[in-house]
Amino acid sequence: MRSKRSATFARAAAAATLALLTLTACGGSDDSPSAGDGKGKGATGVTTPAKPAGFSTVQVADSSVGRILVDDKGRTLYGFTKDKPGASNCDADCVAVWPALTTARDIAAGPGTEASLLTETKLEEGAEQAVYGDWPLYYYVGDTAPGDVNGQGLDDEWFAIASDGKLVKKAE
Repeated sequence: MRSKRSATFARAAAAATLALLTLTACGGSDDSPSAGDGKGKGATGVTTPAKPAGFSTVQVADSSVGRILVDDKGRTLYGFTKDKPGASNCDADCVAVWPALTTARDIAAGPGTEASLLTETKLEEGAEQAVYGDWPLYYYVGDTAPGDVNGQGLDDEWFAIASDGKLVKKAE
């Protein structure tokens, strides 16, 4: 069982590397009309490898594990059980597979979320990571399409987050 997870981790790390190379080659532009403020002015720069460009909200969507947090592109957001309330415990190797939801601008609470639960925390490198309830928010590089929940339950440490800020450990 462990070697299967190791293989999954290796594939995810390779996907993260490929995504970083793609972003670097493409320049990581974030000025599309769907990004940012609706006027074609998105966040400048990419602060975390493999971070989807142009998100502006955290919202709730239906999934195979229930109603969970997603970004405005429909990508699942996860919490890490080793994090401390409001503080990330995901090191560089971890972030290669679980990129943090970071932005150069404020992140808005979208449909289905509680604005009072959405905050940010400073990371060591100066970026700000979105936090919902007690959980810093992450993507999983193994999720390739909106609605994917391939990171759900991995290593019994990574779980999607419900609109009440709690980890979704069982399907609703």
